[in-house]
Amino acid sequence: MYRFIFILLSIIVFSACHSDERRDDFSFTGIKIARYDRLQYEAAVQNSFFSLQRMNTEFAQETRLLVEDVLDLGAVNTPDINERLCAYFSDSILVRLMEDVEVKFKNMDSFEKKLARGFRYLKREIPELPVPKIYAQISALNQSVVVGDSVLGISLDKYMGAEYPLYKRYYYANQRRSMSPEYIVPDCFTFYLLGQYPFPWMEGHRSLMDILLYRGKIAWVVETILEGDGDGKIALGYSSEEVDWCEEHETELWKEIEQNHYAAATDPMVIRSYISSDARLLFKGEKTPPFLGVWLGMKKVEKYMKRHPEISIKNLLEYSDCSSIMKELN
Repeated sequence: MYRFIFILLSIIVFSACHSDERRDDFSFTGIKIARYDRLQYEAAVQNSFFSLQRMNTEFAQETRLLVEDVLDLGAVNTPDINERLCAYFSDSILVRLMEDVEVKFKNMDSFEKKLARGFRYLKREIPELPVPKIYAQISALNQSVVVGDSVLGISLDKYMGAEYPLYKRYYYANQRRSMSPEYIVPDCFTFYLLGQYPFPWMEGHRSLMDILLYRGKIAWVVETILEGDGDGKIALGYSSEEVDWCEEHETELWKEIEQNHYAAATDPMVIRSYISSDARLLFKGEKTPPFLGVWLGMKKVEKYMKRHPEISIKNLLEYSDCSSIMKELN
């Protein structure tokens, strides 16, 4: 399965207190990830009516998104929806998965600190940007990150590690590589920013190049706020070998796009071959890293931002026509 976005976020501690880092003109103390996943387990496996009540009252939006969008069980106000939900998660495989999640993610402190650091960076650059409430959930392997109106949900069952036995039964190796804990924070910011700054599906701006630069700017911002080197190791999960391969073949890759007239292509198959998480064949059958086009777009954005230090992250994210970046760099 692949990672994708809905728009969703949940439970953070957010109070008025001066930050002494670089600027102190906004209040932000940190992030606390709400353990909605534990309520799911208690309600379905331990038959806790109190936990089910909390899911429907304290976490009404999260429950609606889970029931209606993630699991597609029907409308949340259907008379027997609670019974359906509990029955769904009573499956023995899901029970074992929830128990394994609890063992692996007993403590979320390290993720909370990284999320807080990234959002603090974003708030310095874009003070009006809303900080979502963040929660953990069990999506039954349906979605990695769910983004909704003011909430963001992390499906911990999609981050158990590439060698998790259950994954090997349902996923290929290239799919499992992104199903590890180190992808949680980059995925959260990627999907959050994709939701806050969606791709403008305007007529005449739907080509491969438009999409590569759009996805590239999101990846570059994620690398920046998480203090990466801009090489794709954080935003795209690249290994050092994959970064070296991309850097070695960058010029040839752009030549391929030019020679095949792909820049203006709107064919979904062409676009998918460049932005998919699947590796594609290139250069005598040699497998390339996933998200290859996103990496190419990210490097173009990096060059552009180095050339224009006066352009802020806010300006970059608000650009609706990224083609101007390519025109200047050509």
